[in-house]
Amino acid sequence: MFALFQTLEKQMRSNARNWLELADKIYHYRRDELTDADLSDLQKKTGALRAHLHERAEAARLKLDIETLEPTLRRVGGKFYPRSGWQEWIEFLVVAAIVILACRQYFFQPFKIPTNSMWPTYNGMVPEVHATPADEPAAASRLIRKLAYGASAHRIDAPADGEIVIPFVMEEKGSYVDNRPFRGRHWLILPQRQKQYSLAVGDSAISVNVPEDFDFAWMLKDTFAPEQPDFYAFLRKLIQEKKYTDKPGVTWDGRHAMVRHFFTGKTVKKGERVLSFDIITGDQLFVDRMSYHFVRPNIGSGFVFRTDNIKGLMAGGNKPSYYIKRLAGEPGDTLEIRPPALWRNGGPVTGAQAFDDNAARHGRYRGYINTGLLDQDTPYTVSKNGYIALGDNSNNSLDSRMWGEVPRKDVVGRPLWVFYPFTRHWGVAK
Repeated sequence: MFALFQTLEKQMRSNARNWLELADKIYHYRRDELTDADLSDLQKKTGALRAHLHERAEAARLKLDIETLEPTLRRVGGKFYPRSGWQEWIEFLVVAAIVILACRQYFFQPFKIPTNSMWPTYNGMVPEVHATPADEPAAASRLIRKLAYGASAHRIDAPADGEIVIPFVMEEKGSYVDNRPFRGRHWLILPQRQKQYSLAVGDSAISVNVPEDFDFAWMLKDTFAPEQPDFYAFLRKLIQEKKYTDKPGVTWDGRHAMVRHFFTGKTVKKGERVLSFDIITGDQLFVDRMSYHFVRPNIGSGFVFRTDNIKGLMAGGNKPSYYIKRLAGEPGDTLEIRPPALWRNGGPVTGAQAFDDNAARHGRYRGYINTGLLDQDTPYTVSKNGYIALGDNSNNSLDSRMWGEVPRKDVVGRPLWVFYPFTRHWGVAK
């Protein structure tokens, strides 16, 4: 009982101090606006509460003083007292926004991985193909998948009878005929850069819109040739089997090119499914922005950096962005790729499980390939102010091999925690 009494006394004293703080604020901010009578009344009742608080009066006395002071504060408080619910909510939201922005800028920044350059360590947007309509998730399951995985469903039906054909522009860097970027919408509200891709069923064209960074080729490979290692292996197989025809055509940007029409071997009737797939959203994680102010990243660490000063990325008019890769080389290191392994300073690189998995082509890791700075038989020495950043998915990664070193000053932080979607990647970042 005595402990409870002491707790009530302590609470009332804290309450009294809060009321005095409010009264002092009103006095200092509104004394030029108040009448002499109001000022005198405010000072008198504030003084009584302050004196009793100083004298350590009992809780009942302090409660009576507060109840005497409150009507005066209500009468002279202006915008400070009483406060409406919406004012308190606005203040709460403003303070919360300031705290969130401060945490984002100096401590933990959320980051979404759009592409699959770090796959399978981290996922960008990945396809989940449904072989038949019976395999497609039901309505309740779609809602759960939307919430848990950010899954968006795409179902395309045939406009006519015929074989499904993939038109592809045969140039040094192959591309789809209707690879048209445009401004689209996500969740019908949020702006999102998208691309349009075209296929054909017989003589009828069909198109599908997906996010710009989505790997459409991956989805096509899983739909028409799941046994093949990648989409281009699938195309090479069709070329060997001569299941194609070449026709002159015009690309989406107006260029005249030779278009190769690949025959998938899959025929459908009007109204049947041509494509059925879900897009699972890319991994979203928190980035620790503090650590690398005090320590340098280690070889093998995942690290996030700005692209502002990477000329190879900014030359094409791209906007500055954030990338996530794995640190493969630091100042003074000599790197080379002896497929499938990456070598550093005369021996196989160490420092991350992904290095070992790529060297052994273990599981879904495919190994490192030569190109650009790390072309065949061309060791590269890192400058004194740069880092070499490589993707774990070397076959499908735009990284330092193509656009050069990452300036040390542009390193932002290290991946900390994958917080969404709720896949097997959820948890501590690798």
